[in-house]
Amino acid sequence: MLNKAQRKTFQRVIVVMPAYNAELTLEKTIRDIPPGSVDEIILTDDASTDRTVEIAQKLGLTVLCHEKNRGYGANQKTCYDAALRAGADAVIMIHPDYQYDSRLIPYALGFLATEVCDVILGSRIRSRHEALQGGMPMYKYISNRSLTIMENMVLGQNLGDFHSGFRAYTRQVLETIPYHQNSDDFVFDTEFLAQAVFYGFRIGDVPVPTRYFAEASSINFHRSLTYGLSTLMVMGKFILHKRHLANCAIFQKPQE
Repeated sequence: MLNKAQRKTFQRVIVVMPAYNAELTLEKTIRDIPPGSVDEIILTDDASTDRTVEIAQKLGLTVLCHEKNRGYGANQKTCYDAALRAGADAVIMIHPDYQYDSRLIPYALGFLATEVCDVILGSRIRSRHEALQGGMPMYKYISNRSLTIMENMVLGQNLGDFHSGFRAYTRQVLETIPYHQNSDDFVFDTEFLAQAVFYGFRIGDVPVPTRYFAEASSINFHRSLTYGLSTLMVMGKFILHKRHLANCAIFQKPQE
């Protein structure tokens, strides 16, 4: 937990939530955030068809709405733009589907405040038993393990879960990484972490309980397969760009 000195390290801590049809889980996710640990919560709604916006407004969140569904990656871009405009010097992205334990926010922030890490991920894979007991489908567990092992090898990391929806960043990370070059779809997350490695940021992880249940958002098998293939493509781009065999836009800042 952050002590008073560490909390002062960050003048403004903002939680961002990329949301789509989260009416059944949003309030539970918000209620678990420890009081005093964050200064503002920004929810970006990607044209939900349920009461997500209404509930978010009743909870006192800052709410931004896309007029049409633009995709998970586009939703995060809006979130991070808004957080930077609001003066955040630490940003926590957490899915509002209650799959991740928001009580852990202060602990993730502690690693940023003590300058041990620049990026913190919540790892759902502390053990195979916990992941499966928490409801993670076997095919998702196998694909997560396979992709994470490959990503660790390519990116030179030693992380437990590259595909987490619980992430914490310093402001410098968001100001440095050209995330607007990324996909508007789910592979945005993989591209972002590859960029973080490319730009030399220190990435760590903390264990988070696994929660899979009917109301939690999850991509189906077909989308998971597409996501896996897209992840492999991102790793290929990273290798080619690092070896100067190709110029990949996601690793280059646009010309001012």
